[in-house]
Amino acid sequence: MAAQKINEAHEHISKAEKCLKTSFTKWKPDFDSAASEYSKAAVCFKNAKQYDQAKDAYLKEAECHTENKTYPYHDLLFHAAKAIEQAGMMMKEQKKMPEAIQYIEKACMMYMENGTPDTAAMALDRAGKLIEPINLEKAVDLYQKAAGVFENEDRLRQAVELLGKASRLLVRLKRLDEAAVALQKEKNMYKEIENFPMCFKKTTAQVLVHLHRADYVAADKCVRESYSLPGYSGSEDSVAMETLLQGYDEQDEDQVFRVCNSPLLKYMDNDYAKLAISLRVPGGGKKKAPAAPQGGASGAQTANDEEDEYEGGLC
Repeated sequence: MAAQKINEAHEHISKAEKCLKTSFTKWKPDFDSAASEYSKAAVCFKNAKQYDQAKDAYLKEAECHTENKTYPYHDLLFHAAKAIEQAGMMMKEQKKMPEAIQYIEKACMMYMENGTPDTAAMALDRAGKLIEPINLEKAVDLYQKAAGVFENEDRLRQAVELLGKASRLLVRLKRLDEAAVALQKEKNMYKEIENFPMCFKKTTAQVLVHLHRADYVAADKCVRESYSLPGYSGSEDSVAMETLLQGYDEQDEDQVFRVCNSPLLKYMDNDYAKLAISLRVPGGGKKKAPAAPQGGASGAQTANDEEDEYEGGLC
């Protein structure tokens, strides 16, 4: 089956090369037909799992589109970008992620030039997912670029989702100063689209990030500012943050532990939940003295006193 597909691919390449040849009777290359043949060849190579050859065919298809003067440039640019993105996916199949991302980023630039920013942003998002398991820094860059494209198009719901991905990865990378900035931007966007419950969650994430930065003032400010959000005052989120900040300020290790291990924080996104359970108060903190157990030493003493009082009987 694979051999048959490879033979078909080579037949399509031969036809493509013939389309590009000129002669006395054919003055101009037929780029349109050549692009179609290279595209068919690429699919055949892909089906035969010959990914390097498929990549080369897609790149030749893209070249034919950009050289074609028959149709409007912007239309052809879109098709060229699609072919280059597919070349990137062939690199992905071979686990050559850096090369894959290079092709996808190039395609995204062409989508932008073509006037299809949504397609560019979605391709950047896909690229981020591809590179995330092996290069978190590059994934952050791609997610932020994608968010920026959506933001410029006033598509804030899509933008804020991608910003959220970048923020979580910044926390994982321990780039907490940048994470704090990204979280504030997320919160502002959620406020703009009036998703106030998500603003509450972002405030909690901000407090955890700022306390890990040892910046109590910034953490407190985030909570104070959030009281202007409808429904924040008296909410589970605000009560938890007030309790956490009080415990942190008073170096009460037990109080901080209780809040950080509460379901509200433990079931946040994993990167923020890890911040919660690893939070420590300054200077090692202090623990409250445990209450005397019932029936313990003090309880026994009270019982003895009562026995002494009645030891001589009632008279």
